[in-house]
Amino acid sequence: MDGVPRRRAVVVISSHVARGSVGNRASVFALETLGHPVWAVPTVMLPWHPGHGPATRIVPPAADFAAFMRDLEEAPWLGEVAAVLSGYLGEAAQAPAVASLVRRVKEKNPEALYVCDPVIGDIGGLYVPKAVAAAMREDLLPLADIATPNRYELAWFAGEKLETIEALADAALRAAPPAMLVTSAPGSAKSSIGNLLLMPGEAHLAEHPAIEDPAKGPGDLTAALLLAWLLRGASPAEALRRTTAAVFEALARTAERGADELMLETDAKSLSRPTATVQMRPVPLPRGA
Repeated sequence: MDGVPRRRAVVVISSHVARGSVGNRASVFALETLGHPVWAVPTVMLPWHPGHGPATRIVPPAADFAAFMRDLEEAPWLGEVAAVLSGYLGEAAQAPAVASLVRRVKEKNPEALYVCDPVIGDIGGLYVPKAVAAAMREDLLPLADIATPNRYELAWFAGEKLETIEALADAALRAAPPAMLVTSAPGSAKSSIGNLLLMPGEAHLAEHPAIEDPAKGPGDLTAALLLAWLLRGASPAEALRRTTAAVFEALARTAERGADELMLETDAKSLSRPTATVQMRPVPLPRGA
C-alpha cells in the first residue's frame, strides 16, 4: 500500500569498537551495503577488539540498557523492523532486555526474523563469563529463528566435542532454533573450512580454503550477510553461497594486504557481488530429522 513503509529495517545489538570491523561495525556496514536500514544498539564500547590487547571496557549500567531497549519497544517506527540480530553481550543482565525487544518486534510483525549470533568463545574455550554464555543459551537461543554459532560455541551448548560434519548436524538439530548456521565447520580436506547451514528439511555445506590467522570479525559479518540475503528473498542455499563467498573474499583480500582488520570500506563490492568460488554440497540429515 502507498504510504506504508516496507519492513526492511534491522535492529543490530552487539559490541562497538572505535577501531576495526567487528561487532556492530561489521554487521551494520554489511546490512546497509545490502540496502537495509539499521537500528544499532551497542552492548559494550571498546577501543579495539580484545584480541589486540587489554583496553578500557565500557558497559552501560543494566538499568540504563533496559530502559534504552524499552524505548525501542515503544518506538512509533517499530513496524519498519523486519529482523533483529544480536551478537556479543556486555554482561548477562542484558539478555532479558534483548529477549523482550525480540518479543515486541514479533508482536508487531509476526514474520520478523530473529538471528542470534551467540558470541561466547572459540577454539580456546569461552572468552565470556559463564553467566553470559548461560544467558545466551537460556534467554536468547530459544527465541531465535536462526542461530549462527561457530563449531566451538555449539559444542559448549551441546556439552560435547563436535569433530565431524555429522556430529555438528546432529547437535544443531537438537538445539533450540529451527535453523542454524555453524561456522568453522570442517571441510572435506584438512586445508579447507566451511559453513554448515541447517534449515527445516535441508542442510548445505559451503567450503573454501582456510586462511591462516584470519582477521577478526568473520562471524559478525557472516550472520549479517546471511540475514540480509534471506530478507532479500534468496533461497537458503543461495544465501549461504553468497555469504560464504563474500566473507572468504574479504578475508583473503585482507590477508593479501597484511592488514590486521577486515577492510570492509575497501571491499564493499565483495559483500554485494562476491566473485570468489566456494564449493557447495548438500549434507544428509540424520534419520528422523
